[in-house]
Formats: sequence, C-alpha cells, structure tokens
Amino acid sequence: MLSPRLLWTFTNEPWNAVSDTFQHVSSGVGAILSDCYISAQMANLTIITEFLLTDISSSREIQILQGLLFLVIYLGALAGNLLTLTVIVVDPHLHSPMYFFIGNLSLIDLCCISVSVPKSIVNSLIGSKSISLKECAAQIFFFLFFGSTELAFLVVMSYDRYVAICHPLHYGLNFTPRLCTQAAGGSWASGLVYSTIHTVTMFRLPFTKSNVIHQYFCELPQILRISSSNVQFSESVALGISSCVVLVCFIFMFMSYINILSMVLRMHSVEACNKALSTCTPQLGILLLFVVSGLVAVLGPIANESSLKSLLTAMFYTLVPPFINPFIYSLRNREINTALGRMLNKYF
Repeated sequence: MLSPRLLWTFTNEPWNAVSDTFQHVSSGVGAILSDCYISAQMANLTIITEFLLTDISSSREIQILQGLLFLVIYLGALAGNLLTLTVIVVDPHLHSPMYFFIGNLSLIDLCCISVSVPKSIVNSLIGSKSISLKECAAQIFFFLFFGSTELAFLVVMSYDRYVAICHPLHYGLNFTPRLCTQAAGGSWASGLVYSTIHTVTMFRLPFTKSNVIHQYFCELPQILRISSSNVQFSESVALGISSCVVLVCFIFMFMSYINILSMVLRMHSVEACNKALSTCTPQLGILLLFVVSGLVAVLGPIANESSLKSLLTAMFYTLVPPFINPFIYSLRNREINTALGRMLNKYF
C-alpha cells in the first residue's frame, strides 16, 4: 500500500508537468506578442532617406529669379577668390607668411560657397526640391569643416600680425616656412576633426519626424529641429563644448589686435603706421564679417516655414562673406593691388 506522501507526489506529478509546460508556453506567447508589437511600432515609423527643401514662393518666375541671383553671386565669388589665389601663387613678391594664410582663406571661401549654392541653383532652375540624405550630410560636414577651418586661420593670422608689428625682430625666426606649413596643416586638421564629430553626432540615428527643411540648403538648426531627442541632447553638449573653444579663440584674437592697436598708436612714423594698418585692416574686416555672419547664423530664429526673411538671413552668412572677402583683400591691401596690376599688364 502506498503511503499518503508518495501517493500525493504520484498524483500531482502530471499536474506539475502541465503547469510548467503552460508557463513556458505563456512566456513564449508573450515574447512573440511583444516582438509583434515592436515590429508594428517600427512599421509605423518611416525612416527618411530624402529631404525636401522649400522655396520662398511657389511661382516658377521667382524660383528662376532666385536661381539666377545665386548664380551671379556664385560666379562673382569664384572669380574674386580665384583671382586672389592666383595672384598670391604667381607673384613671388607675395610669397610671405601673411599672404600664404590669405591664400588659404581664399581657398576656403571658394570651397565654402561651393558646398550649398550649386545645388540650390540647379534646384531653382529645374524646379526640384529634393536632396538625398547623403548629400545633406555632405553639406553639413563641409560647411562645418570650412567654417571651423577659417576660424582657425583667423586665429593664426592674428598672431602673425601681432608678432610682425609688436615684435618685428622675432618675426623671421617665429614664422618660418616650416612653421607656416604646420600651422596651416593644424588648422585644416582641426576643422576636419570638428566637422566629423558634429556630423557623426547628428546623423548617427535615422530621421523619423519630418523630411521638410525650411531653407534652400541643409541648415544645421533645421537638421536639429527634425532630429530625435537623443541626437538633440548629444549635439547640445557638443555645441556647448565647442562654444567654449570658440570663445577662447575670440578672446585670443581680441587681445592680439588690442596689442597691435596700442603699438600702432605709439608709432612716430606716419608711413610705418599706415603700412601696419594696411596689413591689419583687411584681416579685421574679414574677422568682423565672420563674427557678424556667425552671430546671425547662431542667434537667428529657426524658421518653421520658408520666408523671405529666413532666405535673406541664410544668404547673409553663406553667400556674403565669400563674395565680399576678395574685395576686402584687394581694396585695402596695396601689395595685392600692385601684384594684380603687374599680372594684368603681363598677360593682357
């Protein structure tokens, strides 16, 4: 005869097995239902691979007029920067550190205006609004690359003028061709690192909110507007750190030009004073234009719809500096004017 304990175990063993089986089946069904729910949620999200740029007007005449205006400004900027770069390369009298850095700035302006304007011209003339995700990422990358590189060159050029005017006896020892090459390479490398960090941060996650950009190119604030919250937080941290670095650069340039101005005011020779001012005025003009355009780009409101105001704001910091800088070089620098006259007389 079976004992009560053994009988209880014998009679309840099948029910224990059934209970375990039911628990396994329930957990499996729950996992399947969870996966199905996540899949359904993902299916409702549309991963964006193409963006739509907006125009200030739906009128084809105004769009064509905008494209022609951009084309004229673009050709003018190309001609001015190419001419400045050619004069500096061809004329041996301009083979000095200051003009070496100015030549790099002309190259930066030439490349910077070519990032977004040609695409906008083509879109306006053919009536297209689309831009692919890769093209948009490329615009952001190169725009940040050339902008940050220009800032680095402005810092180097301010130190170049400081040493040349305040410590002229040390200038030949400090700014050797090797040091100029290293400074230029460091400026380009710093711009590359900066743009890579920000571009990877902004495009590391897919876009799912919207594909409409209320601008004629992939503007940084517009990309952040349609990014995910994780990307916005990461980019805010990166922008905060980079803002501190930019502030240090501006303080350094400000102190350099303050020292230069105080030295110029102590000069007794009018000719020496005019020569010093003629070499510093173009750089101060370029720096002022860079600062104003940067403030407009950073402090300007993020447009929720395309308008003439947002278009003019974007034009100011994308088109005006590359177009105006060659005039600043040529109008305020006597040596570039003289070299340009020699080149034109030689070839024409």
